[in-house]
Amino acid sequence: MIVPVILAGGTGSRLWPLSRELFPKQFLTLHGSESMLQSTLTRLSGLHCEPPLVVINEEHRFIVAEQLRQQQLLDHNILLEPEGRNTAPAIALAALLMQQQGKDPLLLVLAADHVIEQQGAFQRSITQAIPHAAAGKLIVFGVSPQSAATEFGYIKRGASVAVAEGSAEERLPTYQVDRFAEKPDLKTAERFIQSGDYYWNAGMFLVKASKYLAELKQFRPDIYQACQQSMEQPQADMDFIRINTAAFASCPVESIDYALMEQTDDALVVPLYSDWCDVGSWSALWSLAGKDQHGNACHGDIISQHSNDNFVYSESALVAMIGVHDLVVVQTKDAVLVAAKNQVQQVKQLVEQLKVDGRDEHRTHQRVFRPWGHYESLVQEARYQVKHITVKAGERLSSQLHHHRAEHWVIVSGTAKVTINGVAQLLAENESVYIPLGATHSLENPGKIALQLIEVQSGSYLGEDDIVRFEDRYGRG
Repeated sequence: MIVPVILAGGTGSRLWPLSRELFPKQFLTLHGSESMLQSTLTRLSGLHCEPPLVVINEEHRFIVAEQLRQQQLLDHNILLEPEGRNTAPAIALAALLMQQQGKDPLLLVLAADHVIEQQGAFQRSITQAIPHAAAGKLIVFGVSPQSAATEFGYIKRGASVAVAEGSAEERLPTYQVDRFAEKPDLKTAERFIQSGDYYWNAGMFLVKASKYLAELKQFRPDIYQACQQSMEQPQADMDFIRINTAAFASCPVESIDYALMEQTDDALVVPLYSDWCDVGSWSALWSLAGKDQHGNACHGDIISQHSNDNFVYSESALVAMIGVHDLVVVQTKDAVLVAAKNQVQQVKQLVEQLKVDGRDEHRTHQRVFRPWGHYESLVQEARYQVKHITVKAGERLSSQLHHHRAEHWVIVSGTAKVTINGVAQLLAENESVYIPLGATHSLENPGKIALQLIEVQSGSYLGEDDIVRFEDRYGRG
């Protein structure tokens, strides 16, 4: 039995301004027609796997739930980390959960933000690794390197390991792990490639749950103990699994590479012969994208003249280029990034500067996602704000009041059930309602299609923290 464990934490700050803390890259559609998380799950189609377990930051829980629901994979299978502690604790939580359920599956650990072009090659490597993992080995998948890349860690292969199953043509070579190498400089990376003994470390693993816990207990008992205490009484909350926040706060921050793979004598590497990318930068995304005859990768409303080898993304406006080369230009509704393609690794530092400056653009988009749908700020001034609100069919906002603002709702499409101070009414398209300051109110979509409305707020303070909730189906305070 294989249980995919999808690690979907992280903020993807190098892909700002598309990727934000509250909606990072793994939930964006950057390559193909699905989000990166959904593509990761689709890639497993055809393998004999149990439903996935997705390990995420609590702030992203409703985004993940919706994306799993769209693929009919939502089944009380979202494990919430109170805060990120890197991969070794995240995998330990998954293994402990399986143990509590009386299971001892093979855990297929995958990151949610990778692009793998050849699904068949990916599944072939997993199939090759299954008997080794079942026999108690810790498998890491090594990507056959395409270049002397300096942004990845490397794995040096050791002695070959016999593979009994499958025909000679079907078998992939399997090797003991000689050592792991940190991200090298260019000269060292070129030496790695020339030797033919190194693979890129893609951060994908296959290991039996009980084996993982035994190795962790031996080599990192501090992580094992903290995770065990965190999982003593997990709490079910809708489709989410909550752990002990205080106990997990004491857990060290460590990757599986440092905690186990570099310590154990049971590590094997199985090659993955496929185009692979972790989409860690705009230049990486440019390399993946389709390009015009001048090498420009364009998305959105773009006009290009005498320009070559650019990556241009427009969310909502016309972007025109004349005589520019090797640039990254990304336009969103609240920010524009212009960067030399060979300098995009500096975007992370730019995001840090936004934090230091106390700006919000690093954290959220103008469109803000909520469990019931989303809203988008259209106009914001000192004493009034206009929002476009979308409520999914069958969903409901919390019963609440505001101390500092009144609201006026105009229904654009769909049907709204509005309750003000205990009195309910149904509103249809082109109808409106006024909610006075201090009135207890709620909004529900009882229909079968999305409800869309325009909200006009007016008052002395328009902050999102001016909400007193009385009842909320999503358990928010």
